[in-house]
Amino acid sequence: MVFSSLNFIFLFLPLVIGLYYLSPRPLKNLILFLASLVFYAWGEPVYIVLMLFSSVVDYTHGLLVEKLINQGKRNRAKLVVASSMVINLALLGFFKYGDFVVNNINALFHTSIPPLNLPLPIGISFYTFQTMSYTIDVYRGDAKAQRNPISFGAYVTLFPQLVAGPIVRFSTVAEQLDHRRENFPQFALGVRRFVLGLGKKVLLANGIGAVWTELSGMQTGELSVLSAWIGALAYTFQIYFDFSGYSDMAIGLGQMFGFTFLENFNYPYTSRSITEFWRRWHISLGTWFKEYLYIPLGGNRKGLPRQLINISIVWLCTGIWHGASWNFVVWGVYYGILLICEKLFLLKVLERLPRVFGHIYTLFFVVISWVIFAFDSLGKGWEYIQVMFGFGGVPAVDDRALYLLLTHAILLVILILACTPLPAKIGRTLLKVWQDKTLLPILVENACLVFLFLLSTAYLVGGTYNPFLYFKF
Repeated sequence: MVFSSLNFIFLFLPLVIGLYYLSPRPLKNLILFLASLVFYAWGEPVYIVLMLFSSVVDYTHGLLVEKLINQGKRNRAKLVVASSMVINLALLGFFKYGDFVVNNINALFHTSIPPLNLPLPIGISFYTFQTMSYTIDVYRGDAKAQRNPISFGAYVTLFPQLVAGPIVRFSTVAEQLDHRRENFPQFALGVRRFVLGLGKKVLLANGIGAVWTELSGMQTGELSVLSAWIGALAYTFQIYFDFSGYSDMAIGLGQMFGFTFLENFNYPYTSRSITEFWRRWHISLGTWFKEYLYIPLGGNRKGLPRQLINISIVWLCTGIWHGASWNFVVWGVYYGILLICEKLFLLKVLERLPRVFGHIYTLFFVVISWVIFAFDSLGKGWEYIQVMFGFGGVPAVDDRALYLLLTHAILLVILILACTPLPAKIGRTLLKVWQDKTLLPILVENACLVFLFLLSTAYLVGGTYNPFLYFKF
């Protein structure tokens, strides 16, 4: 089940909200826990067992870690944390990377080991990182062990951010799990955030994603330079509005149930460097790798050579985290090289140049990176990039490219503007202008939200193209 589906919006969500708010406070986490299991079972009922096993493992490990620390046995507690990490990473490795390893062994040694062909458990990369952060946070003293198994289960399986984040550290919501208080203003903000995210996903990401699907499915010999760039830009817009829209919906749903999740995106396409881009894109993932890998490796505390090695390790792991395919490894190495270059000299150069050069430089390399990211086949991705730069005797412009530009011109303008803080600034300015007219801004905003919701619903009723890119991660 996805948030941008009629079943979720008009059946599952109203039913869960009704049960949740009618239930006494001691039962609210139980309602969320059971609803989250139903949500997950809607697509993959078998893998509920895997999720529950992971929850039990980390629940018991967290209690044991805290007990050992209270007894002054930190070395033993460290072994328990290591045990938790090994179990979690083993599950992730088996289900997500098992066939990748088998296929590469077969290719390298000319063996014929049969792959398992297991379907990837939805959201396993996200909830694995969350449960790992729990035992680590308990060991560090950043959070107390959760003694209520239902509350802990609700944290692990929480459906608003279960399948695609944002990655919520236990220390961030530990207090909220047991002591949150829902209220109408927060619920209203959650509805507003959900509707905005739904519009980003359904109207913007789906709208431009169809262009990428068409162009990426063609033979590279059928493309022109312009059509290849249109396709790359279409995917650049699609993955941002798809993922950030889903994050907005997740944050909004969290608010409806009394939770406050941290922001996951901050207008990344306005960045002036790759370093800045990764402070603004998928913030929860970047924070996780910083807190649980980069800093424990030594961060920047042990000199520049060690720092560069740490950056390389983090970005190799970031690439691998995204998928069991060599293009993700190359994608991670690609960003690692760019970030190392910036650390060594590029940032200083960019600071001396006019701001526009930083924006152009960043967007250029980000667009190229999404092409690497999009194609599971390295060969296909490389051929596409070659067409983007005119290799292979392809024409500069063709009729299809001009047609796509003409028919999607308005959408492209909306996409560009929506990638910037400008629409939000305009909204805040209008609210200031109308602040003396108490009801007018409220009526206008609510009317716009209702219209956006109805338009998104109409699209879902009439459309068949509704992918969600981050489900496979």
